[in-house]
Amino acid sequence: MLVSKFGTQLILKEDRNGLQPALFIDKADIVAVCLFLRDTEGLYFDFLSNLTAVDYQTHFTIVYHLNSLPYQHNLVLKVELSGHRSLDELPEIPSLTSVWRTADWHEREAFDLMGIYFEGHPDLRRILLPDDWEGYPLRKDYEEAEKYHGIHIN
Repeated sequence: MLVSKFGTQLILKEDRNGLQPALFIDKADIVAVCLFLRDTEGLYFDFLSNLTAVDYQTHFTIVYHLNSLPYQHNLVLKVELSGHRSLDELPEIPSLTSVWRTADWHEREAFDLMGIYFEGHPDLRRILLPDDWEGYPLRKDYEEAEKYHGIHIN
């Protein structure tokens, strides 16, 4: 069903243990694919249970865990984002807040801790750290400051 709608740009890969296969999608297609998964009878993925970002040093991957509560099935979607490791130019991906409201805080957390910019998010700002915090502490290249407002934090 997905292949007939979106073609060969969808790639199914299994994890190392073969426990949870993931569908890899191009970031340009993420909103359209998610709308299809949510609105198609028999699929009806009505719940985004988790969204996280992974730093592989060469690229970031956004991982979406989708669930269909009435049909009792789930799906993992992954989008690889290349480049943009500088703090001045963040990696970008379209927001899914228009598809699932639960994306709101998940995207804010990924922005706050990993520096992923979610294009079109209605309120993209830090959710855990102070607004003036420098850097993104879950990135592998993050260098912790010695002080924050004169207080030692190491």
